Amino acid sequence: MDVTQLAAVDATRAARVLDEVRAARLAGQPAPAAPRRVIEQSWERMLRSGVDPDHDFRSGLLSREEVQRRREASALRHVLPVLREGLLAVADVAHHIMVVADEEGRVLWREGSAPVLRRADGLGFELGADWREDVVGTNGVGTPAVVRRPVQVFAAEHFVRSQAGWTCAGAPLTDPRDGRLLGVVDVSGPLETMHPATLAWVDSVAKLAEARLREMHVESLERLRAVAAPVLARLDGRALVVDADGWTAAVSGMPYTRRVALPKSLSPGPMRLPALGPCSVEPLAGGWLLRAAGGDPAPHGASRIVLDLRQARRWSVEVSGGAGSWTRELTPRHAELLCLLAVHRTGRSASALAGDLFGDPARTVTVRAEMSRVRRYLGAFLEHRPYRFAEDTEVEVLLPDDPRDLLPYSTAPAVGGLRTSAAMP
Repeated sequence: MDVTQLAAVDATRAARVLDEVRAARLAGQPAPAAPRRVIEQSWERMLRSGVDPDHDFRSGLLSREEVQRRREASALRHVLPVLREGLLAVADVAHHIMVVADEEGRVLWREGSAPVLRRADGLGFELGADWREDVVGTNGVGTPAVVRRPVQVFAAEHFVRSQAGWTCAGAPLTDPRDGRLLGVVDVSGPLETMHPATLAWVDSVAKLAEARLREMHVESLERLRAVAAPVLARLDGRALVVDADGWTAAVSGMPYTRRVALPKSLSPGPMRLPALGPCSVEPLAGGWLLRAAGGDPAPHGASRIVLDLRQARRWSVEVSGGAGSWTRELTPRHAELLCLLAVHRTGRSASALAGDLFGDPARTVTVRAEMSRVRRYLGAFLEHRPYRFAEDTEVEVLLPDDPRDLLPYSTAPAVGGLRTSAAMP
């Protein structure tokens, strides 16, 4: 049975046939037609995992703060303009909504037709909702994430009965740097809005978004190459500069290698890598300097960090040390963390930082995750247990003229206290 063609001609009849197919399969009886293979395999997974086909299950929504944190941490935020331009205008006219979920199936963005958004609320298809396949059954968010290809789910092809009045088409979005799943973009709407070209349309826009991510990766390598050039010019021996995923930006004294295999947790210091053998690892803005053992060491000098908090939304950190100087723009959360560490030079525990940021010392998981990201580019200059700047590192903080303008969008209790005190270094 070609569901797409049948639904294009008679959506009501297609929905009725699919409902009969689903009912027969769940009852273990002969079905009037065979479900599509991708749907049948999904149903089999649902039966094995114990998803209830007659009662929907809704896990707790993420808090608004957690949704925002995930948005800021997700690479998908960079391709939202591509997705909106390609999908939203048509989706609104066709009475659809666009949904973007992260790799865990959590809905992070949801836009489109207002009436359809209200109907989606009734299905639990809300911001922060968990739409993994093994939680809510066969659907246009969770199923593409499992099979890693575009999937359209029409009417009773949804495993859970409450979703049978819905149609959705989703495509996975992957990171071009390492093939990792970033999330899923989905176009959904009531059953009567189904169109046979929807899946191809969503897949095409998803590919445009992935192309934009590839462009951004090339641009980031170009920036890293500019940082690497003066550093490599001062070194003898074999060395190369790579980004956080091991993609090569520049080499010196050795053949070009497109990508270097890096351990999951890379930190400054001596190490053995397949591409270089024994080597030393030093952080650079946006990547790492890898120097083969036996070459002349990089010039040494006092490490100095300048934290620039003068302009809202243009915060940065500048590092000067043995591997040269580099600058990196900061996210709002990283600006808050480094500001607090600059104030507390003796260090802060994860619990203390959680209290500083959220007024809740129990939120250590979020703090540790963010500090792990900070250490990717400042690992040589930060210590932990407690978190603090290294003792031999000079730290300078550049503040706005008016203390009330310090990190003006921050709601962290400790930052609020700094705005009214003279505690800044």
